[in-house]
Amino acid sequence: MIKLDVNNNQIAVSVMGQFTLEDYREFEQAVCYGIQFKGTVNVLFDLRDMLSYSVDVAWEELKFSREHKNDFGRIAILTGDQWVAWSMWINRLFMSADISQFDELETAQAWVAEGELPAAAN
Repeated sequence: MIKLDVNNNQIAVSVMGQFTLEDYREFEQAVCYGIQFKGTVNVLFDLRDMLSYSVDVAWEELKFSREHKNDFGRIAILTGDQWVAWSMWINRLFMSADISQFDELETAQAWVAEGELPAAAN
């Protein structure tokens, strides 16, 4: 199960329990919408409460990351799981985004916000 919070070009994703393919596709829709209207998006993945994910989610993530390798500005990963951290480093091979791992929510939020698009001038 996921919770999405979209604000300007920032998408915060909190994963609770099992991270399913349906959840990942919901995330993909939010990203595609952000790309369409904002150009690039910054993402904060809060994976502290994620219990597991399936191979189909990992495969979909790899495909989506390659298709949108230049559409992300910053990606913050909030986790203490070493396997998740390791997969984050693998994604760096396929993406031009600035990807970092964090232990504290506030630090991750501040870092992602630094990449926010400026408000349009009136």
